[in-house]
Amino acid sequence: QVQLVESGGGLVQPGGSLRLSCAASGFTFSPYSWSWYRQAPGKERELVATITSTSGTVNYADSVKGRFTISRDNGKKTVYLQMNSLKPEDTAVYYCNRAGSWVSWGQGTQVTVSS
Repeated sequence: QVQLVESGGGLVQPGGSLRLSCAASGFTFSPYSWSWYRQAPGKERELVATITSTSGTVNYADSVKGRFTISRDNGKKTVYLQMNSLKPEDTAVYYCNRAGSWVSWGQGTQVTVSS
């Protein structure tokens, strides 16, 4: 059974940090590039970060560049998103999925940045 489970979200003050995790199961993990996405209330889902399968090359949306870091652990079939210097505009539900070949979406994890 294909499954993505995101975790690690929560309420944090501006300037704080969170580390999100996404555990994949039910399919082969390592051959794929992986991305994090987010969707804020009333907005479309946007691409946040991507990490490739082979070289581990990473790309970020301009809005998070220098603050967020994507990484992966193929042995654990998990992709991570380290988020530092969080801003209120980072508030959203965060999701992970394969880049370019989506599988069923997980439930996401809520990140709320507020004082």
